[in-house]
Amino acid sequence: MTVYAAPVRDMRFLLHEVLDVSTALAGLPGLAEVDAGLVDAVLAEAAKVCEGAVFPANAAGDREGARLTPAGVVMPAAFHDAYRQWAEGAWTGIALDPAYGGQGLPRVVDFLVTEMVCGASLAFSILPGLTRGAWQAIAAHASDDLKRRWLPKMATGEWTGAMALTEPQCGTDLGLLRTRAEPDGDGDGDTWRLTGSKMFISAADHDLTDNVVHLVLARLPDAPPGTRGISLFLVPKVLPDGRRNGWSVGSLEEKMGLHASPTCVVNYDGAVGWLVGEPHRGLPAMFTMMNDERLFVGIQGIGAAECAWQTAAAYAAERLQGRAPDGPSRPDLPADPIIHHPDVARMVAIARATTEGGRALAAWVAVQLDRAERLPAGPEREAADDLVALLTPVVKAAGTDFGFDACVLAQQVLGGHGYVREWGVEQLVRDVRVTQIYEGTNGVQALDLVGRKLLPDGGRLPRRLSALVDADLPAMPPALADRLRRVLAAAARTVDDLPAASATARAAAATDILRLFALLSYGWMWGRMATAAARGGEPFHADKQATAAAFARLLLPEAETLAARIGAALAEGQDWPSAATA
Repeated sequence: MTVYAAPVRDMRFLLHEVLDVSTALAGLPGLAEVDAGLVDAVLAEAAKVCEGAVFPANAAGDREGARLTPAGVVMPAAFHDAYRQWAEGAWTGIALDPAYGGQGLPRVVDFLVTEMVCGASLAFSILPGLTRGAWQAIAAHASDDLKRRWLPKMATGEWTGAMALTEPQCGTDLGLLRTRAEPDGDGDGDTWRLTGSKMFISAADHDLTDNVVHLVLARLPDAPPGTRGISLFLVPKVLPDGRRNGWSVGSLEEKMGLHASPTCVVNYDGAVGWLVGEPHRGLPAMFTMMNDERLFVGIQGIGAAECAWQTAAAYAAERLQGRAPDGPSRPDLPADPIIHHPDVARMVAIARATTEGGRALAAWVAVQLDRAERLPAGPEREAADDLVALLTPVVKAAGTDFGFDACVLAQQVLGGHGYVREWGVEQLVRDVRVTQIYEGTNGVQALDLVGRKLLPDGGRLPRRLSALVDADLPAMPPALADRLRRVLAAAARTVDDLPAASATARAAAATDILRLFALLSYGWMWGRMATAAARGGEPFHADKQATAAAFARLLLPEAETLAARIGAALAEGQDWPSAATA
């Protein structure tokens, strides 16, 4: 079976020794009472819930799966007790505004708690993850009346949220959507009636809570074509007067993984909804939720990878096969543990190094998010906003790409046991795979990075990042700093070359560019972690230094290949093989 222990010690190291969040968040409004003791206590309690309730439900939930019945979606039995414990602690709302039911803790704490629940069960994590995103969109764009009516119970987990965007004919290109909203005809102009079908709607219905609040994109009667004509609506399962709303689940998708998480086709048949934000401005409002979800999905990849590498390391320490190349490491045993075989050690090291690098980057971005949300307008807030915008596609894509790779590496370490259901690693591979697809495929993230983050304003956003990396290089271990300096130079050349390249060439190079910036960002985080670890004297700190060296040795050299491919694509374009068939 899989192994999962919430990495609380690693998280405390990040918060207090690497990121120094007490200083980074000092003076921000609403955080005066947040200190290291409180943060550590919150992480410890979250670990108890995730290890004791959520993780034990994961395998059972996968085996039973969610089911569609005439009464609606029924969740696996094991999820009911797990969700009850989650909601009793009001964990969904720990970083949400206390004015609407939240607890007001920093986003960085929420990110780390979110990673724990993702490591314990990806399928379960979708419930609070989507609810937080929907809460953020409603809080940012809805009327005060809607916020008072719907947000408090979402913050406590008494209700959950979902977003309904995709239709059979439109996924990424939301300008093609057809769902329509007509005036309700009740005379007060407050409500609308929505008609249409949506698909791939995660957690759209379930029996864990009394209500599910959908955010739905639809067109008003006078809507202009394309994305300029999209509006956003709040469409609950149960109306304020207790009546069931006019939408139903038509079917559940039969998926590769996430069997315990219902992915629904939803039919809206004159369902009552309330407009969120301005008419025809639904897409910007929805992107408040979408950007939040993209960070969440990156954390899903990191959480799954943590469970994967822990499982692989535990298995490799116990599984006896053959002898180490330099002779027996355990002559008292009939064979050596496979962790003493270099290729196995390599796989475990890569999985661990990319997981911990991803955690550090996500936590650092969360600190910038706290600053962007709480600082007054000015240069510091602008810098934080820029860095969050730049690194959101990196966290999403790198967190999920490296996360999937880590799960596959764990499967390889376990050999045949990794391929059968009994050990649970095959579930990790199945479940994490979709994270590279949803909330905008990783190819879409790459296009966003290149077109919207690297190109504008003469590369202002990436130059902010480069300055931070460059300032930290002198304190890093020399070997890591030398490799990272070359990655930084390659990233700078790429930014300089982008304006002269054609749009097609930039798009062709985009995925490699995102990977390059992922290596730069993860390498920077490992440089900071190695620098902090050098100040410590525990075996824990020596382990961190060794993992940093492994990242520099095993991952950073990839940047040279990426730079060569990027340079060729931007200078020469791409001539792809024909897709024509006979």
